[in-house]
Amino acid sequence: MLFEPIEAHVPSEYRVKLAADPWEQRDAARLRRAVFCDEQGIFETDDRDAIDPIAVTLVAVACIAGVPDQVVGTVRIHQESASIWYGSRLAVHRSFRRVHHIGAGLIKLAVGIAHARGCKTFLAHVQSQNAAMFERLHWSTLHELTMHGRPHHLMRADLNAYPAMNATQTGIVLTRGGVA
Repeated sequence: MLFEPIEAHVPSEYRVKLAADPWEQRDAARLRRAVFCDEQGIFETDDRDAIDPIAVTLVAVACIAGVPDQVVGTVRIHQESASIWYGSRLAVHRSFRRVHHIGAGLIKLAVGIAHARGCKTFLAHVQSQNAAMFERLHWSTLHELTMHGRPHHLMRADLNAYPAMNATQTGIVLTRGGVA
């Protein structure tokens, strides 16, 4: 054979960062709808709520040859009071859930940003099937509850495991070898 077949483009890296561009905000909202409405059926047509206008949106963007290609993960954070922050709506595209720890990268940046902004307590309502992953990432369950008809854990991050992060535009780069 004269030429080798060309493989599909595989992202060279994933940049986890603040959603700064309009396309990142738009695609993060689309991803949330795909995960929470279409896939999981938690919400009927849209998962947006009263927190969205005050929340900070983070995204994981797949890059091809260093060029941003698509949003493959998202999470939002918001400040509840002077020192209490919440993370919510963590979503990773189905095709990228087992790739380069994208969910963990989003969690790391979310807690790190809040920590840099004065957070003393970082909480999240985590679907029960995801609690073990959060425990591996230094979170503990405060109590279990039902939300949106599904079992959840109210969990708290151990801030000692999450250094404050101010470099939010550059964020975190995830590569095949881990965090760059």
